[in-house]
Amino acid sequence: MSMNEFIESRDEMEAILRETPFGFLGMTMDGQPYVVPLNYAYVEGKILFHCALEGKKLDHLAANPAVCFTVARQEGAVKRHEQSDPCHMDSESLICYGMAGVVTDLEERQSVLNAFNRYYRPDAADISLERVKQCVAVEIAVTEMTGRRERDRTVTCWHFSTAS
Repeated sequence: MSMNEFIESRDEMEAILRETPFGFLGMTMDGQPYVVPLNYAYVEGKILFHCALEGKKLDHLAANPAVCFTVARQEGAVKRHEQSDPCHMDSESLICYGMAGVVTDLEERQSVLNAFNRYYRPDAADISLERVKQCVAVEIAVTEMTGRRERDRTVTCWHFSTAS
């Protein structure tokens, strides 16, 4: 399969999102890029995360809610190669595009924060409304994903779009 041939599927990409513990959120404001690493939860087609009540992330999201979110993981070490062989590393990577929205309703925010918390600790108790008031919940509605997996010099590429 060449680099330009994509399998129209989201199953493998969603599995990678569910199995990878952190990613990188890309945003822009006034033509300036800003990328921040964060832990997240992937639930029902949405990327969920939380943050402080104010800060650079929220400033960027208010200015431009269109975001890019990426995850990657490497399987093992970079493979040894001779002078004429191409470099090779077994790996997987995803690029997700979507619109980020701050969850303003307290009960809805509580629900998102509970989903985020239970993503990492399934037996976690409900988060109190007092704690919910102390942070922000953000949902990214994923509208498009592309992914790439390389195993033993074989490349598989995926694509999914809600517009498809």
